[in-house]
Amino acid sequence: MKFRVTPLNIVGAIALGLVVFNILSPKDTTPRHVDMSGFYLLILACLIIVTFITDLIFRAILKDLRKIWIIESVFIIFTAILIIILQKAI
Repeated sequence: MKFRVTPLNIVGAIALGLVVFNILSPKDTTPRHVDMSGFYLLILACLIIVTFITDLIFRAILKDLRKIWIIESVFIIFTAILIIILQKAI
């Protein structure tokens, strides 16, 4: 099976790196440490699971890598815009 990098893989890897960095880094000595509570780490972990499952669904439906990149990029942009709108509304 050939591994294909997709936008949701990149988002999942960045989120996983942020979770691991926040869990393993000492809180007092790390420069530019983003202080995240356990609740936000849990939400980020759920995001990793959702991106993994969504990526599998897109790969099963679409076979062309170019179409996967376009649709997943639009999905990420749409999700980011929706999150920003919901944050402004609350």
